[in-house]
Parts: sequence; structure tokens; C-alpha cells
Amino acid sequence: MKNIVEPSIHFTKFSKKQMQVFTWWCPESPYGAYNGIICDGSIRAGKTVAMALSFIFWAMSSYDHQNFAVCGKTVGSFRRNVWNWVRGVLQTHHYKVIEIRTTNTIVIDNGKHTNYFYIFGGRDESSQDLIQGMTLAGLYCDEVALMPESFVNQATGRCSVPGAKMWFNCNPESPIHWFLKKWIEKADEKRLLHLHFTMDDNLSLTDAVRERYKSTYSGVFYQRFILGLWVMAQGAIYKDCWSEDLYFGEDELKHIYRNITYYRRYIGIDYGTVNPMVFLDAYDDGDTIWIVREYYWDSRAEGSREKDNSQYGDDLMHFISDVNYPPAAVIVDPSAASFKIEMRNRGLRAKETVDTINADNDVLEGIRNVSRLLTRKKIRIYKPACPMLVKEMTSYCWDEKALQKTGKEKPIKVADHTCDALRYIVSTIVKPRRLANA
Repeated sequence: MKNIVEPSIHFTKFSKKQMQVFTWWCPESPYGAYNGIICDGSIRAGKTVAMALSFIFWAMSSYDHQNFAVCGKTVGSFRRNVWNWVRGVLQTHHYKVIEIRTTNTIVIDNGKHTNYFYIFGGRDESSQDLIQGMTLAGLYCDEVALMPESFVNQATGRCSVPGAKMWFNCNPESPIHWFLKKWIEKADEKRLLHLHFTMDDNLSLTDAVRERYKSTYSGVFYQRFILGLWVMAQGAIYKDCWSEDLYFGEDELKHIYRNITYYRRYIGIDYGTVNPMVFLDAYDDGDTIWIVREYYWDSRAEGSREKDNSQYGDDLMHFISDVNYPPAAVIVDPSAASFKIEMRNRGLRAKETVDTINADNDVLEGIRNVSRLLTRKKIRIYKPACPMLVKEMTSYCWDEKALQKTGKEKPIKVADHTCDALRYIVSTIVKPRRLANA
């Protein structure tokens, strides 16, 4: 298990805890008869490396011509975070791998056994329908705490082949999360091995890399992703990553406009008719996103009037043309169907004047990404032209009552319109590799 090499991945040795993941299922192990394993803890702790490889090795040594489910929050995230590097490691070990993308099926042959691995995404409640009816010899769930309980229950209920085992991997969420309460805290009862990881369990990380990750997060995200704690999200969402250093001055603004062709311009839109309508003007240099100005119209504010889509369309076109440099894309609230028609009528459509992109509207993931960039000062704001963005970002709070009632984290839906517009920009244009290096 040493000196495994795959392009962009290099493992030289494994920690004691990782080796336990590799061997817990072996017949001579005291946990060999257990029903599965749970690994939780900080990011970059080496959980996924050990879990994914060990799952494949266990499956291929234990069964022939059986079905297995490998799951991520989405099929794409599983391929990106797990399969893309696992495939290279398996090929290094002379496994024959065949991928059937149309059915998200992976056929693996080690020369003795052939097995079938089906990729599923556990994104929402409807995901349980995809896995229903299967008979599985094993289940691997990466990022299980981001999946709905119904999907995991359906998947675990499919593990009916004799000797089937379940493998769960996650970073912490809230202390009342269903997976903590019903699986981790009941691991002994369910005969599951529970291992808690920190970055010290990943021997491939240098001290410099550990420090970089520690400086990437703040507040509740630091406690969860760095310390590996299941803690409550409460209070102001961005309080621990907000500082005066985020603001930039007129000299930097002039620099942006003088060198404008070195940036990609984006307009982020949070749509509202009764609620406020927001446009944010953002310039991305590939490292930092510069928010230079905002449009904010609240029809319920004193002295204001309600506007229709045509009037908002006029305002958007003026907002765009105020700067003689076209945006690469207009990123809009995906629910704004009527306004998107208005935008298309004005030439703002894919493959024409300016692309119109439906925003990625995963709220919690978007908040994590915004927080991460703010902590690293990779989002900068021109305060004089963005008063509502500053006001709303500094008062944006977690809904603690909703968490206690439903067990799900979400922000309070009050004065959050510029927050949503900024989240749309970040979630839609900042790719995972860039976030990893932020």
C-alpha cells in the first residue's frame, strides 16, 4: 500500500488510523464481523483516500459479479472528489476498469473477480427513487452528512447480500444533525466502527499546507472543517470572516477600470418584485472577485414604487452600459422565470450578446464558499458604492429556531438580497479547484 502514484496525487505513507481503515474488514481484525465503518472529522484528514480505496479492495476481494453503490452529494461531485483519482490508483495496481457513462456504471476486474459499481447522487429527497429496488453487496457514501436521510435509509436498506457492509465518510455539521444522532451516536448499537480524523492523521500534508487550510476558514466552519467538531451554526453568518480589510479604495477602483480587459465582468441578480431587486457588478481577475457597485430597488421602502419586469429590464441595461465593457455573463436567480424572458427579449441570452446563466442556488454550500473566500480576502468590496451589500452581509444571521424545529440549517430570510446575489456569483463562477487553492 505504499508509494501509490496517480497524476496530481502522491501518497508515500499512511497513518495508523488510515491503516485501520484499510484493514478493519479483514477476517483477522477484531472488527471484521462489523456491519460497516464511519469516518468523520476535519477536511484534508485522509478519510476519503483510505475509505474509497479500502472499499474497492474489500469489494473486489470479497465478491464476484455483485452490485455496489458509491454515492456522493451529486454524481459529478463523486467523480470529481473521489473517482477521478481512485481510477488512476486502481490502474496502477493493474485493475481493469470500464466506465459506462450513460448508466453511471463502473465495471472493475482484478483478474479474479468482476464487480459492478453504480454511482448515485444523494442531492435531495427525490434521490431515494434512483436507488430503490437494487440489491447491493456494499454501500459507500462520501459526504453522507450532505445527503437527505431518506436517501441513506433507502440505500442502506438495499444492502441485503450476505456479508454486505456500509461505509460512511463526512465532515461535521450541526450537533442535532440526523446522521450524528442516528448513526454516529449509535455506532456501537449498529455494530459500526467509528473513527474520528483530524489533519494530523494525514501524513502527506506538510505543516505549511495545514496552516494554509487553517487560515482558509473562520467561525463555525473553522470548528467543523479544521477542528472536526459537530457544532451549532448560530448568530451572524459572516461575523468571523468580515473585517475592514475587505474594503478597497478609489485607487484600486481606478486600477480596475484602467486595466479592465484583464478582468471578467459578471452581473449577479437577486430577483424581486415585492421584495428588493438587486444587481451586483463584479470583476474577477482569476484570484479575487471585486464588487464595485450595486443596484438596489425596494418597492416597499418609503417613497418607492413597484416596478415591473420591463422597468427592471431598462434599469439592468443602464446598469450594464454604465461601464463600457460587456459582462461575460449575467447570473440570475434560477426562480426568476419571467425576468429571464425579459432579458432574452433584450438580447441577454446564451450565445448572443451576453450569456445569461442560472445561478447555482445551493444555499449552504454557497455560504461555505463565500465564507471561505471572505476569510482569505478573495472577495473585495468598494464600500461607497455598495452600502446595502455591506449592511446585509454584516447582519445576515442563522435561523436558530428553524434549526431546532427541523434539524436543518438555513439563514433567516430577511434582508438577504445582496447576500444571495453575491452567493450566486461565487457559486456559479468559482470552480472547486480554485476554491481548494483559495
